[in-house]
Amino acid sequence: MPDELLTRLRRFNTDYFPQYRAQFKDLVDLGQHPTTLFIGCSDSRLVPYMLTGAGPGELFMVRNVGAFVPPYDGSSGLHGTAAAIEYAVLALQVQHIIVCGHSHCGGIRALYGEVPAEATNLKSWLELGREATLPVQLSEEALRRTEERSVVLQLERLMDYPMVRSRVELGQIALHGWHCVIEDGEVNVFDVNLGRFVPASSADHSGTGPYRAHAEEERESGALFNEINDAWAPKA
Repeated sequence: MPDELLTRLRRFNTDYFPQYRAQFKDLVDLGQHPTTLFIGCSDSRLVPYMLTGAGPGELFMVRNVGAFVPPYDGSSGLHGTAAAIEYAVLALQVQHIIVCGHSHCGGIRALYGEVPAEATNLKSWLELGREATLPVQLSEEALRRTEERSVVLQLERLMDYPMVRSRVELGQIALHGWHCVIEDGEVNVFDVNLGRFVPASSADHSGTGPYRAHAEEERESGALFNEINDAWAPKA
């Protein structure tokens, strides 16, 4: 049988790489200086470079099941996502952090069902999205709302990272919440002032974090979560 992966590797070397040879050389000689940390779900249908139109060296990416951000507890341990956040902020000095969920997310759906007994790591990991679930039977509408709620939950968790919070408050980093609707080719961006996600095709900006930059009072963690029948609404 043909080795499809080998064929693609050779195609990269002969067809793709020559177009960007000088750019890759600069990235080696001068180092990487990405402006954006992209935290996205591992789902194969979510393609960050296509969504953003980014080229080599522009995105520092973290992919995991559900696009989750682990809570910051001040401990040091073997946690790749937390380490990547720290590296992106402290070493690379990114200016944007995007949390990107998507429609038909298997990780979010699994929060309403059973996880195979052998998947012990997956079962524990999925608990990072538990707070976003709704007390209802799973439906497509509930799944979509949970996916969006999870994105906001991760943005709020990011604000618990001291190096993130300090830079956000100084205006050095902007947080962006995205929900990609795969079947429509549309990305909905979170607008904290409206308290909801809006299509990028009609939005005024590329998304805002879970707070107002010039709010008179600091927002409490989780303030954007409401009861099942309430719309997203920022704390008054």
